[in-house]
Amino acid sequence: MMRLHDHPSLTQPARLAGWIAARLDEGLNVFDHADIYGGGECERLFGDALRAHPALAQKLRVITKTGIVPADRDTSQWRVKHYRAEADHVDNAINKALASLAVEQIDTFLIHRPDPLMQAENVAGVLEAAVSAGKIRQIGVSNFLPDQWRWLARNTELPLVCNQSQLSLAHTDPLFDGTLEAHLADGLRWLAWSPLGGGGLADQIPAELMDEAREETGLDETGLAIAWLRQIPGTPIPVLGSMNPDRIHSALKGARSPMPRSLWYRLLESVRNTAVA
Repeated sequence: MMRLHDHPSLTQPARLAGWIAARLDEGLNVFDHADIYGGGECERLFGDALRAHPALAQKLRVITKTGIVPADRDTSQWRVKHYRAEADHVDNAINKALASLAVEQIDTFLIHRPDPLMQAENVAGVLEAAVSAGKIRQIGVSNFLPDQWRWLARNTELPLVCNQSQLSLAHTDPLFDGTLEAHLADGLRWLAWSPLGGGGLADQIPAELMDEAREETGLDETGLAIAWLRQIPGTPIPVLGSMNPDRIHSALKGARSPMPRSLWYRLLESVRNTAVA
């Protein structure tokens, strides 16, 4: 939902409710937010739609995140972007998100970025209290490296269920540096942001190869990117940033389509511009 505020046609509660209902009809029931998306407006707009059509709230699940303070929201004299994985900040963010989003429970609450100043035990205590109170169902992290999420995990008895971090055909380093295996070993589901590589994959793949891949699979550029991602062990979940129904349909088709192993490697080789060793 990061780009929700960029779509004026969806800022009306009834129109956004219709858009949400259409996604639910497609089997998509998890909506990803963060307290900084649209300066907080994205959570509010989403909540306005649910307040206008409360039955929708019973059919969907919400992920949201906290921990980043942009420079323009820093109230100190320094006006600097920084991280705030602090107990009080996290507690306030949970309560504010519940009110903004108009849901009774946040399905999954994430710490948005690793904060070098985080007192893990204190933050864990707030998350545990929120789970006990029914405010959130489960917890995870976002953009954490293995040792960073393991430190938080050591300080709480709650399981970390996911890590939301960048992964796509255009961003493959985590497949070769042990990050993938760390997710699998620790049981964290990978929520892959920017799964379409910013929408520029067609520019990185030779037109002839792209045409052959389309003919082989019946998928367009979006579908190919998602099908490629879904072949990875652990079946990463793409966090699709587009709100275009046609692109969402293409992504769904890709998510449900197997990709031949040889084509998977051929696309990898093309984007990395180097032969498989």
